[in-house]
Order: sequence, then structure tokens, then C-alpha cells
Amino acid sequence: MMKSVITGTGSYLPEKVLTNADLEKIVDTTDEWITQRSGIKERRIAAENESTGDMAIFAARRALEDSNSAPEEIDGVIVATTTPDRTFPSVAVKVQGELGCPPGLAFDVQAVCTGFVYALSVADNFIKCGQAKRILVIGAEKMSSVVDWEDRTTCVLFADGAGAVVLEAQEESAEGIDGRGIHSTHLYANGNQREMLRTSGGPSTTGTAGTIEMQGREVFKYAVTYMADIVAEVLEANQIKPDQIDWLVPHQANIRIIESTAQKLGMPMDKVVATIDRHGNTSAASIPLALDEAVQDGRIKPGQLLLIEAMGGGLTWGAALVRF
Repeated sequence: MMKSVITGTGSYLPEKVLTNADLEKIVDTTDEWITQRSGIKERRIAAENESTGDMAIFAARRALEDSNSAPEEIDGVIVATTTPDRTFPSVAVKVQGELGCPPGLAFDVQAVCTGFVYALSVADNFIKCGQAKRILVIGAEKMSSVVDWEDRTTCVLFADGAGAVVLEAQEESAEGIDGRGIHSTHLYANGNQREMLRTSGGPSTTGTAGTIEMQGREVFKYAVTYMADIVAEVLEANQIKPDQIDWLVPHQANIRIIESTAQKLGMPMDKVVATIDRHGNTSAASIPLALDEAVQDGRIKPGQLLLIEAMGGGLTWGAALVRF
């Protein structure tokens, strides 16, 4: 039995830092208001000539280096993004071409903030089916390109960046939950809630990308509920207890949602990877960004059990249990 093992992580953040104090000069808001409602103090904003694909390539190169893999060894690239460089071709084929990977599967996945979990699940299934041995899974976003900078309820939340992992087929190293790799993934969407978090346009409607529109209170309410439900599902599916999880690596949307999920698990916040104060909400990039930071600073170590979870527009939500 082959397992999908994360053998390398990488990330990229743009140079420009936009603080809450900076935003006070742009819209009617305050540092206190933003911090209390979201936990965000600052976020990174890509340069005008810096695309989602550019950031994805940087993160991918770092993940390859971390895993001691060469581009020639990659037979698949899956990019989770809602802000592609172009309507087509995909960001994934740009990454594949620029890195010099050989011909193989390459495509984008669009599940907004849940995108990385969806992409990880898809890649895991390709590996388990024997159709790929080593896949680059990337979350990359330039959310600043779809933000209405006059809407104080949304422009303070979103940011830019990219994170990547190398997912590799390896023989099962141990029985059950003790073995390395992805043990389960859980994906959901409820299309009846698609109007709660959306953009105002698209290629086939307005001919533009549009800007983010969000029913904040409703999204928050469902996020808390869905995250509690899916955490319970992961525990039951793998027949484990919360105290067996070493790290919670959540989507970085709102510190109160993150704290609520940790509370449901009975997990102290020092076992939660939280980057929202410095990264903001980078949508599909937030989980791999947080994961790479915790791996590189030594918090997350090989053999530890990670619970990854997210919710985004669609509404979509998902989780994965991974032995790093």
C-alpha cells in the first residue's frame, strides 16, 4: 500500500507589508477594529507586476529544495487558486513550464480558501491510484487583485502569498495512524450558500474578475459550525482522540474561528499554527504558508500528527489528517 508523504515544504511572501495603520489612511477603520474582529495586524501585498504564478514558482522551488527533489522528478503539478494569472492556461502549466518539469498532469483547483485541502486530496488520490509518484501541490493567491479597496469590511482581511509541498509516494512505514503520510481527507461544499462569499463578476457574466463580496456574520456562523463538524468527522474516521493530534494547521481566516476550533479539540493555542496576525487571509495559500513556517522554525517535526482544515466560498470546507 502506497501512502502520500509530504517530503518538502516551501513558501513565498511578497516584500510589501501593509499594516492596519496603513489601512487607516485608506478606509474608515482602526487598528483596534481590525484586530478585535479578525486578529490581523499586517498582511503582505504583491507588487503590481507580481502574479500568482510568479509567487507559486518561488514557493515550489523552495519546496523542491527542501525535499531534495529535482524538477525532472515531478510528474504532476496541482495549484489551488482563485486568482489565476489568466483565464487560461492554468497557473499549474506555467509552474510546470518555468520549473522545467517533464510533461505530466498539471491543472488548477478552485475551491477558494479550501482550495489547498481540495488539491491535497486530489493529489493524494492520484498517488494512491498509482498514476503519479511525486506531485507539487501549491496554494497561491493574489487576493489584493480582487479586493474592493473602498470596502472596509473586506479589504482589511485579504492578502497575497504562496505555499507549496512535495507529495511523494512511499511504502507504508507503519500500521494504522502511526505511519507517515495522508491518512484521510474530507471534502464538502454547499452550493445553496454560494452567495454568502463571492466576487461581483466573472468572465462569462461581467467580463471582469469582479471584487470580493461577503456576508461576514453568516460566513462566521457557518465556519464555526462546519469546522466543529469536520473535526469530529476526522477523529471518528481515524478512531483517534484529540490529544493524539500534535498540531492544528488551520486556514487563516479569523482568529476567533481558529480559537473556536482549538477549543472544540481541547487543544491549547500553543499547539495551533497561527499566522493570521502577520499574513492575513491568503485564501488557498494560507495553510501551506503556515505549514512551511512551522516546519522551517522547527515546531513541526517528522512523525508528528497534523490536522489541517479550512472553509471558503462556495461554501466549501474540508480537512486532512497527516502524519508529517
